[in-house]
Amino acid sequence: MVGHVNDYYLSEKISAMHIDYKATNKASWNERTKIHWESDFYDNKSFLAGANSLKDIETPLLGDLTNKSVLHLQCHFGQDTISLTRLGATKAVGVDLSDEAVSRATELAALCNSPATFICCDVYDLPQYLDEQFDIVFTSYGTIGWLPDINRWASIVAQYLKPGGKFVMAEFHPVVWMYDSDFKAITYDYFHGEPIVEQEGTYTDGAQSFESTNVTWNHGLAEVMGSLLRQGLSIDHISEYDYSPYECFANTKEVSPGRYRIAAIGPRIPMVYALSASK
Repeated sequence: MVGHVNDYYLSEKISAMHIDYKATNKASWNERTKIHWESDFYDNKSFLAGANSLKDIETPLLGDLTNKSVLHLQCHFGQDTISLTRLGATKAVGVDLSDEAVSRATELAALCNSPATFICCDVYDLPQYLDEQFDIVFTSYGTIGWLPDINRWASIVAQYLKPGGKFVMAEFHPVVWMYDSDFKAITYDYFHGEPIVEQEGTYTDGAQSFESTNVTWNHGLAEVMGSLLRQGLSIDHISEYDYSPYECFANTKEVSPGRYRIAAIGPRIPMVYALSASK
């Protein structure tokens, strides 16, 4: 899910030409998944009891899912994918780079008696594994920062949408990723540039001794929306939010139930944006 949160910035020392970002990030997310599966942050106990993991930001954009098919890109271990079926989707396919996450997602779907299915592959490689179109393509929270080429990503979104289909996205705002891990200084560029290669932990409980190498990129709003427009999609809605629905950043304060802001910054920066687009 979440992207870079650590200010150990190595991009000037480690070139993208000398690191396999897919293998590096896959190894990181395999280890993260083991921690996340047992964490209170994801609270599998409540999820197995019937909780829905989707948030109020994206749920209205998804709309009525009754009898709909949904492709969920970068799904982690599948809570949101399964939640889509709990809201009425008759077909939900989750895609993730981590084989550990996909294994856990398949296990979780079986435990929940959900029809959700999962594919382990890089988003860019999905056409090698899947040949159909969906009513909705969905992605959310800490996903696109792991991808270098947003134009190529947008082409995947467009390819898998049925004519008249809808793309729904909720994502952490690129302004958030400009700050260091303590939100005390602006350290990273807003605009897409060199990869950010860093050593970091993860955002859930149970990770006190965990650290891994990660490769990420920052993607501005114009870059994201422009890529979708170039694929022929129409932007139907965009909103920005001054809070995060997840307590996944340092030095946060819960300002109302399920809404978190950086304590020292408050509502002065956007933390999340959400958009929908149609084909």
